[in-house]
Amino acid sequence: MAEKDQKISPPDRQLVEESELDSVETEHRGWQHRLLKWGVEARGIRPVSLEDRTDDQNSKIFFIWFSASVNLLPFSTGSLGPIAYGLSLRDSCLIILFFNLLCCLPPGYLSTWGPKLGLRQMVQARYSFGYFGVIVPVVLNLMNMVGFCILSCILGGQTLAAVADGNLSSNIGIVIIAAISLLISFGGWKILHWYERVAWIPIVIIFLVAVGLGAKNFQHIPPAEPATAPTILSFSAAIAGFVLTWSPLASDFSCYMRPDASSKRIFLYSYLGLVVPSVALQCFGALIGACLAGVPAWAAANDSGGVGGILEAMLSPAKGFGKFLVVLLALSVMGNVAATFYSISLNMQILMPVLVVVPRYVFSILATAIVIPLSIVGARSFYATLSNFLGLIGYWASAFIAIVLEEHFLFRKGDTARYNLADWNTPSKLPSGAAALLAGMCGVGIAIPSMAQVWYTGPIAATTGDIGFELAFVVTMVVYPPLRLLEKHIRSNRV
Repeated sequence: MAEKDQKISPPDRQLVEESELDSVETEHRGWQHRLLKWGVEARGIRPVSLEDRTDDQNSKIFFIWFSASVNLLPFSTGSLGPIAYGLSLRDSCLIILFFNLLCCLPPGYLSTWGPKLGLRQMVQARYSFGYFGVIVPVVLNLMNMVGFCILSCILGGQTLAAVADGNLSSNIGIVIIAAISLLISFGGWKILHWYERVAWIPIVIIFLVAVGLGAKNFQHIPPAEPATAPTILSFSAAIAGFVLTWSPLASDFSCYMRPDASSKRIFLYSYLGLVVPSVALQCFGALIGACLAGVPAWAAANDSGGVGGILEAMLSPAKGFGKFLVVLLALSVMGNVAATFYSISLNMQILMPVLVVVPRYVFSILATAIVIPLSIVGARSFYATLSNFLGLIGYWASAFIAIVLEEHFLFRKGDTARYNLADWNTPSKLPSGAAALLAGMCGVGIAIPSMAQVWYTGPIAATTGDIGFELAFVVTMVVYPPLRLLEKHIRSNRV
């Protein structure tokens, strides 16, 4: 596959220069000037010029994904296998391993486009969905990201409450998690990368301590009922939804890297940064979930304090030090939330292009204001919220991935030089988006009768189990090429 370094055309360079002028103008606005001097990133969705793609530390992308995945959320996701779906530890771990190895491929690969194009992921999606058509996946992506932030804040808040012995409510814990995450995301690329590079270290150590202290109870795993196709596929959909939905924001974290960075290296760093912690922590969560029925103290802690209660019970032999470790585990979700706040701020500018002049960090504040009250409401039934959310979000993400990959390989020959960066903000020079939207509708349309959720089971899923995300991907891949060819023909092959 040929990959050529992008040359910034004069119109595109002018856009980049305008971005720089925007930053200069803000220096005359008091507090904004101070924020910029402190290193807060104001750049929004405008392409990153070749001159600004200077970061040669490719390993940073590994730590972004690794740290964002080393927290309580994958742990709780893995626990759904035994707790929500009644699967055995062996079956849960096999599903976790296979579907993570498979579903981490798309976000790992899409991360390689950041250095080559300097485009945020949803800006790049304009080259298949069009200037206005991309608003649809952007809205869905915003719902995804807000949903993940809600789940993470609930986990962190409940864990803080569990260790506070009634002196702190989960609502206050949620506010604490969201507020600190906002501060981290406020600084943008540089601060986010610095934080993610170091934040995972104590969390990994704490999880290892939890394994050591809880090991004596790992033998108390009662036998599970034989797995059925519906339960296997439903849990698979939850695992797929957990990692596939990183794809619509994959290149957001790599677009400052040098354009001559090795695509293989970027892919491996991204892929391993997702796979390793996701598999390890989800399997650990499945192990603890399988033990609950045989360890009454853990089961009682789960009933009263959820995931945070379980971890507090596991680390209780360490006394006060154990409580301190649980607090650090509660704060571990901040790496995930901060990275997601960062991408939410970018997607808001794509959703409403007139807001491109608004500094990026303003939208991080708005995201925090949305996430906090929704987290407080969702905390009332965490496991139901988690399983329903993860089961749903994989459907549209599968269709999105199929479209952007086919556009890249079939219609742009796998060559990043075929993306004219000067067109990124010109509707008439981008696809209309009709082909992508129709193909996506077909994919999501077939997913509806193929989905199996607590509140709805489609006619196909009633026989096979949940195969929604698989069918959404396949149908979209079949439908998109002829629709795209028709779109190009109608528009005289312009784009």
